[in-house]
Amino acid sequence: MTVQRRPTHQVRIEHLTIGSEAPIAVQSMTNTDTADALATAQQIKELADAGSEMVRITVNSHEAAAKVAEIRSRLDDMGCNVPLIGDFHFNGERLLASFPDCARALSKYRINPGNVGKGAKGDEKFAYMIRTAAEYGKAVRIGVNWGSLDQSLAKRMMDANLKLPEPKSPDEVMKEALIVSALESAEKAVDLGLPENKIILSCKVSAVQDLIQVYRELGERCRYPLHLGLTEAGMGSKGIVASTAALAVLLQEGIGDTIRISLTPEPGSSRTQEVVVGQEILQTMGLRSFTPLVTACPGCGRTTSTVFQELARDIQSYLRQQMPQWRLQYPGVENLNVAVMGCVVNGPGESKLADIGISLPGTGETPVAPVYIDGERAVTLKGDNMAAEFLDIVQAYVQREYGEGGKKRRQNRVIPIQAA
Repeated sequence: MTVQRRPTHQVRIEHLTIGSEAPIAVQSMTNTDTADALATAQQIKELADAGSEMVRITVNSHEAAAKVAEIRSRLDDMGCNVPLIGDFHFNGERLLASFPDCARALSKYRINPGNVGKGAKGDEKFAYMIRTAAEYGKAVRIGVNWGSLDQSLAKRMMDANLKLPEPKSPDEVMKEALIVSALESAEKAVDLGLPENKIILSCKVSAVQDLIQVYRELGERCRYPLHLGLTEAGMGSKGIVASTAALAVLLQEGIGDTIRISLTPEPGSSRTQEVVVGQEILQTMGLRSFTPLVTACPGCGRTTSTVFQELARDIQSYLRQQMPQWRLQYPGVENLNVAVMGCVVNGPGESKLADIGISLPGTGETPVAPVYIDGERAVTLKGDNMAAEFLDIVQAYVQREYGEGGKKRRQNRVIPIQAA
């Protein structure tokens, strides 16, 4: 499968390359108080271990800005080199001016044109932030949001629209205003000395069809890398489905260079779910590989036992837990495919197609579970210890095939991408 990626500038952010034929990057954002350096560093490390390739943090106060350099230092001490993005609204120029260590510690600044300020004063604040980024060689994401669009620009465009012989709908004008805000701000940034290859754009909204329409148009009108994501995706299955519906369409059309899934987390739940969902969107579309995939049947009247469901869950959890270390030890292991099937109908066939597969007995079937390795039946498991034995088989396979000298050892596979 080849997806036609739209040609863009390439932006270098520390060890990452964004845009053009570079892999689409997954990023996330903390929800800790940035002034709490320890808690923020710990959450960033957790997100990075889950696979977040950039992490955005809120920089909204003197207390927060004063801790950014410490957060960077703590991460370095933990061996975590994930780039940090500073999320600035309203007072970014003051914070960057007051805390040069913060300005240096961040790898990218996120600037929202609608929240910088109005008129000449707003222009001065925007200019200061852009010049600071240029001085320190930092990338900038100019991120326009539906909910915080520059109202002076919106009014100007609404007034101009009313004078047209056939005015557009207010909704159409607002979408165009989002795009114009991003493009005009990028043009200003270049005029102020920020290189084009340091700029990323985004135009976020909350509705799926609006997001698709806006990014299709934005992608046609610029060569800047684009960051994708709904502004507020929502909670649980709604947020996952909405994000997948929007991003899958755009990514399939070659639009998008970084993504974030803005899920509302369940109370007390891990922030890493947004990273997992982002990775799974890219991996199930065949655009990147991040972690071994588990193929599992949905279950039916033939599978009244919950054994295969529990094993599929345990295998998926085990593989994700191992990935931070496996990425370093076993290059290529992210392409491993494991099948956990529940009965004889599709079980043997699906298991043979996977690298490793187990076909558990369905209702009334012989209580044995054949295991297939690279298409061949290797062993038959039975008894109460099948799950642990199967995990041992998976671990041994990974060590043999992806370790030093292993036949499947290779670098992270990226689906070939051709510039349009």
